[in-house]
Amino acid sequence: MRRRTAKRMPVLPDPRFNDEMVTKFVNNLMLEGKKSVALTIFYNAIDKVSEKTGEEGLEVWKKAVVNVTPAVEVRSRRVGGATFQIPQPIRDSRKLSLGMKWLIGFARKRNEKTMADRLAAEIMAAAKEEGATFKKKEDTHRMAEANKAFSHFRF
Repeated sequence: MRRRTAKRMPVLPDPRFNDEMVTKFVNNLMLEGKKSVALTIFYNAIDKVSEKTGEEGLEVWKKAVVNVTPAVEVRSRRVGGATFQIPQPIRDSRKLSLGMKWLIGFARKRNEKTMADRLAAEIMAAAKEEGATFKKKEDTHRMAEANKAFSHFRF
């Protein structure tokens, strides 16, 4: 076990929107340490979202992240030779992290031409409560609901 909890690293706000949540998202989006490329992709996606929806792009993105953020998850626990899926509430930092990672992961799997297009399309779908990322959240909640009977095994 750990002796003490890990220190949280401070996150600097991004240059355009001056928002720490954007920086966390861009850090998840970044591949091979290329942060400037990730920033460009994110800003282009936000511009495309605002262009297509007619609303503020950052607000649509924040709404999308809130829509795909899970409240509970299931964790496996072995009890007497059987493995049970036990529903557990998620702490706030993990909720946000999971929502962002799902959004990016499903955007990468889309068929649009550029990553900015894929990300913009996934953000717009998530903001309207549809798309693969929102489905993932719904499936996670449904699984937790189905296994609610095992919640007394919580550790």
